[in-house]
Amino acid sequence: MAAFVRVAPTPFALDPSSNSPRLSVVIPLFNEEENVAPLQIEVEAALAHLDYELILVDDGSSDATVSRIRPGARVRVLEFARNTGQSAAMFAGIMAARGEVIALLDGDLQNDPADVPRLMEAIERGEADLVCGYRANRRDSGFKRLQSRIANAVRSRFTGDGVRDTGCTLKAMRRDCRAALVPFRGMHRFIPALVKAAGFRVVEVPVHHRARQHGESKYGGGLRRAVPATEDMFGVRWLNSRRFTIRFKD
Repeated sequence: MAAFVRVAPTPFALDPSSNSPRLSVVIPLFNEEENVAPLQIEVEAALAHLDYELILVDDGSSDATVSRIRPGARVRVLEFARNTGQSAAMFAGIMAARGEVIALLDGDLQNDPADVPRLMEAIERGEADLVCGYRANRRDSGFKRLQSRIANAVRSRFTGDGVRDTGCTLKAMRRDCRAALVPFRGMHRFIPALVKAAGFRVVEVPVHHRARQHGESKYGGGLRRAVPATEDMFGVRWLNSRRFTIRFKD
């Protein structure tokens, strides 16, 4: 277990009298039986000084993922009856969140939970409503990095989200941002585009990225992902072009 570090109190510090936490950490899980317990330990160490809840969304795992989850007062578990997809798991967790800030993490230990407080600080300073991590030093193959770089460049130019690495799950947002999200397969790739088009401020910060230690990627890649992602890109652009804003008289 990582060592606990004493830090100065922040506006997100633990408030024992509060029924709603300051932070909700949402993690989708699909067949991550070897990763879930170590991930919980890392989250506990990184966020020990914060008032948070941990929402683990099991996306119909066929292994022992759920039984490996360590129960606790901060832990909430949502179980899907069948595998529905990463976007569905994220959306369910985000909508179930009670925190003022909602953070997203992958369940494969490639994201570093220690980066979450840094993302929250950008929100607290008033710099953004959604803070997206980008993997400054990716621990993936050269081919996978090239694929991602091309896909991100096309998507960012087409949707105008201004984000270089939408494939990085690590994000933090004000709870109000979730009103901009639309539940569809592939939504997780377009969270910045949807949130920005709704008038919220979006920024990026560099975050750590680690090699996968156990298991393998569960949600596919290559053409299997590129074709529906391209269709989604056109759909999101159309949706954002049709948005309207309501303002009432004072």
